[in-house]
Amino acid sequence: MNEKLFDVIALGELLIDFTENGASEQGNAVYEANPGGAPCNVLAMLAKLGKKTAFIGKVGQDQFGLHLKKTLEEAGIDTRNLVLDEKVRTTLAFVHTFEDGDRDFSFYRNPGADMMLTKDEVQMDVLAASRIFHFGTLSSTHPGVREATRCALAKAKEDGLLISFDPNLREPLWDSLEDARREISYGMGFCDILKISDNEMEFMTGTDDYTKGVEILRETYSIPLILVTLGKEGSRAYYKDWMVEVAPFLQEKTIETTGAGDTFCASILNYVLENGLDDLTQEQLTEMLTFANAAASLITTRKGALRVMPEKEEVQKFIQSRQ
Repeated sequence: MNEKLFDVIALGELLIDFTENGASEQGNAVYEANPGGAPCNVLAMLAKLGKKTAFIGKVGQDQFGLHLKKTLEEAGIDTRNLVLDEKVRTTLAFVHTFEDGDRDFSFYRNPGADMMLTKDEVQMDVLAASRIFHFGTLSSTHPGVREATRCALAKAKEDGLLISFDPNLREPLWDSLEDARREISYGMGFCDILKISDNEMEFMTGTDDYTKGVEILRETYSIPLILVTLGKEGSRAYYKDWMVEVAPFLQEKTIETTGAGDTFCASILNYVLENGLDDLTQEQLTEMLTFANAAASLITTRKGALRVMPEKEEVQKFIQSRQ
């Protein structure tokens, strides 16, 4: 790829995740305000890996929005296209964590500032100055921000950026699941790199045979690299005629899974930035998945995600300790 100002630019939601953090003396749940939002989690991990990143999105001009802007800047993420909305408040999400570390979300977003981004607020010159464009579907749940996302996608495609897509399905945010299916399908029609979870694969293809599911997707979309995350079963990469599967790094210290998929996705994008997408070998795919699984495992031992992403050396040492 040619020299660009940014390695990865992402568009989407930036919000506050209120995560459970014990109980008060009265026995009430105590929640900690953690900066969050899948696209920025991805960018934060990429920044830790030494990549230049930028974000396109909107927060409220309130205490949470200003805190989020400061947090991104401290993480090394460029915020020149982060818009502050004077009328609509920053989106909030309350995260309930189950015993196995999985989560349930309650969103306060009717509306939330991230929904209010318009196509005219997307700085197309900043987008064009990037190597990879990354997005999900929370920026397609409502008409205005959906139009902004589609305009950015079209510009990224026109300018020859690699396009990375993580559906990140959050069912409560959709008016109907058919709307969700339509927007996920639209994103798949653009992307070069698809990161999709096991439940999202079943949602889109109707099968829990993930190799068959990939075949179904490939009949409709020409996606060079498909990554399927399988939770406690590890992950798979589908590339050319190959399927490479790598076991997870399970550990007893897991607290919650918030940000695990985003950390995984960032690790994949980092590998593509350093090795390209055209001529990967099976050995490289194994190396790529191993690092991504290890990084995702580490983040599950920490509260929040955006501010506590692991360093590259930390991930490498963790891998070595398991060999």
